Amino acid sequence: MGPARVIPPARLYFLRHGETDWNAEGRLQGQQDIPLNSRGREQAARAGRTLRKLVAKARPDGAPPDFIASPLGRTRETMEIARSAMDLDPAAYAIDPRLKELSFGTWEGLTWPDVQGLSPTLASGREADKWSFVPPAGESYAMLAERITPWLHELTRDTVVVSHGGVARVLMAIIGGLPIERAPMVEIWQDRPVIFANGRFDWV
Repeated sequence: MGPARVIPPARLYFLRHGETDWNAEGRLQGQQDIPLNSRGREQAARAGRTLRKLVAKARPDGAPPDFIASPLGRTRETMEIARSAMDLDPAAYAIDPRLKELSFGTWEGLTWPDVQGLSPTLASGREADKWSFVPPAGESYAMLAERITPWLHELTRDTVVVSHGGVARVLMAIIGGLPIERAPMVEIWQDRPVIFANGRFDWV
């Protein structure tokens, strides 16, 4: 069974953090605090320029949305670069620990082939049910959904969020109703915002 649907009354502009070296190497990053690489910083600036146009179009009165980021360094750096590209004070945003990436526990830092070699039975279990599987000392997507849902209920204003791929997939299930069998498989781009509004999601 999937998570209960939550459709916030406001528009959510979601941006995944820019690329890190661990992303480029295919390592399970989870909650490890890995910084952006040069490509990631370029992606953040490009996404910020896109967001500037989107927000201006949606808010002709000029009223800015709220800005919230995961507390990890790669999301905060992405937020600050994006806000600079929007001609906003880089530091004027909030953080919320509920927006952290899901934890891969003892698998963090490994590539998926590493996991398959070290723990083939567990790797097969995750591939069979990515939504509910809990890595050793880690979290499942289902657990991440429980963490994020109270935050979603608090949203009342249009909000720009910088977070992680796992968080985006869970939002696609909770807000957009994407089946839990599909949500963990969705590729989340690092330089294209996703807009969540009216019970659906759209890539920009």
